[in-house]
Amino acid sequence: MVILKAAAILVAGYLLGSLSASILLSRTAWGGDVRGHGSGNAGATNMARVYGLGAGFLTLGCDMLKAIAATWLGSLLLGDAGLAMGGVACMAGHCFPVFHEFKGGKGISVGAALGLMIDWRVFLAIILVFLIVAFLSRKVSLGSLAASVAITVFSLIFAVSTPKLILAIIAMCIAVFQHRGNIRRLLQGTEPDFKAADGDKRK
Repeated sequence: MVILKAAAILVAGYLLGSLSASILLSRTAWGGDVRGHGSGNAGATNMARVYGLGAGFLTLGCDMLKAIAATWLGSLLLGDAGLAMGGVACMAGHCFPVFHEFKGGKGISVGAALGLMIDWRVFLAIILVFLIVAFLSRKVSLGSLAASVAITVFSLIFAVSTPKLILAIIAMCIAVFQHRGNIRRLLQGTEPDFKAADGDKRK
């Protein structure tokens, strides 16, 4: 029974994660695929860069909701261990979506939701870290990387359960890996500052 529950959590979490809000919204509401514009990434930041802040926040909300659903389902079936499995599966689906040629986002929106499900204090801490670093540097990627590391640091500080700590570590590793191109550009000094599109721009 435990194996069946674990399998259900992993499959459901991955499929939920594979529902890419940025791709679905850009195709249905803005008449294009966001991956063909801006940075080419299927995430909230690129949605804001290409279609405006409204599109970015809508994408962020939708991506967070799917992660909350995946972790809640996991928690319902197998407690904290299930929550962690659902979170990891959702993160994997978001970054490598089966419905969209395995080309998805970088995991930051989902990671924010995972922080909330790990501990509300972790969530507030990583949001604060993101805002401070992104504001001071004017680079969302640097803020995202700082928040990715912070999810593990604050999970340790607030002594969350072992499954939740493992979830935080895996989420951090996936997010950092997905930002490898940004890291290279940051080191080279060629990473551009963030600038949202004016209004709801249609492509």
